Amino acid sequence: MKKAIVIGSGAGGAMAAKMLAKDFDVTVLEQGQAFKPLTLPLNQLAKFRWTGLYFDERLIQFFLPAMRIDRNPETVMVYGRGIGGTTTLATGNAVRADEGLKKIGIHLDREFEELYQELPITTDHQHRWSRITKQTFEVMQEMGFDPQPMPKLLRTKQCRMCGHCSIGCPTQAKWDTRELLEGIKVITGCKVTHIDIGDQIAKRVYVSNTSSLHWGSERSLEADVIVVAAGGYGTPDILRNSGIDCQPRLFIDPVLCVAAPMEQARQDHQLLMPFVSRREKYIISPYMDWLSFFFNKRWYKSMDSMVSLMIKLADVEQGDVHHNKMQKNLTTTDHEYLKRGVADCREILLRMGVHEQNIFLGTLNAGHPGGMLPLSAAEAETLHSPLLPDNLYVADASLLPQALGLPPMLTIMALAKRISRIISQQYG
Repeated sequence: MKKAIVIGSGAGGAMAAKMLAKDFDVTVLEQGQAFKPLTLPLNQLAKFRWTGLYFDERLIQFFLPAMRIDRNPETVMVYGRGIGGTTTLATGNAVRADEGLKKIGIHLDREFEELYQELPITTDHQHRWSRITKQTFEVMQEMGFDPQPMPKLLRTKQCRMCGHCSIGCPTQAKWDTRELLEGIKVITGCKVTHIDIGDQIAKRVYVSNTSSLHWGSERSLEADVIVVAAGGYGTPDILRNSGIDCQPRLFIDPVLCVAAPMEQARQDHQLLMPFVSRREKYIISPYMDWLSFFFNKRWYKSMDSMVSLMIKLADVEQGDVHHNKMQKNLTTTDHEYLKRGVADCREILLRMGVHEQNIFLGTLNAGHPGGMLPLSAAEAETLHSPLLPDNLYVADASLLPQALGLPPMLTIMALAKRISRIISQQYG
């Protein structure tokens, strides 16, 4: 049987591995380790906020090693490193967000339909909403914002409404891509440095820091097909180290939360992003922002006594990443749309009875990097960039031609499904 190597175990990598395992002997290379959710009680951790201990977001790695943080003066980037990638830290949203792909002739209807059949996707969670969530929904309806229940990768009966969606579901009620990897060989602690390419063929993958196998400093693995799915933050470095250029078109889908004190809101014990309102260039959704709660001094209220609304922006595709360091400044256009989003959220909170002077903002952060090897209409059939060797594919958000401003997980999995089919047809 031919061999396939998949680099990364997140949305794209795990789906590619699952699909390719029908025709190939698949090995998944993952830089992180097995994922472990945060087990320390949040209310106990919150007691130390006043000590100044939580002075840098990067400290979160001491409590949650799978959560990685990069920051520049403007933005904090959050991404996952471990089996399951960022899907273990995502809020389990199953949104179809392929408008940009459709514009260039890529239609993934078949793949989305399969995902709807294969995965536990549901919108049947409104009966679990709290009083504040229902009130927010009704206010946004009255304002004409057309809020819609968020499709969730969720087994509702297992959900304890603990609010831990973004720090690791303790009951496995939230689905993530670790479930796709059952029965597939996964090597952890495995950092891919580069891919050896010659005569338009990817020959071998070089890895280092493979502590789990005690290989020493570096080793190479050969395969007939190689799929790079290290995420929109990791894939560009691997490609550039292999002599393949990427475009400085990094998008990150910035997130900014608008919050206010509200007694007994109990948003800390709710689904994160239970519903969504789509606006021009951004969405609005209720969201308990744990990063801001622990590391932003303006978030001084207790976790059960505040209400928070997320703005997620489709930013201008302009930026870069080198050696896992973000080089990204939001544009004037980005800031203008963020201001509109803040104004919308302020009005929502005011209609809920909040006082204007009590409204505060969270930390500007992001978690959906991509766009640095964007597909074009010329690749609508092959989904394969001409910059890549024939047997080397990319299967993550790096391929997306435009920022989504929406949760990308389902769309990345649909794209990885199609790419895997193409690979099997050509090499299987």
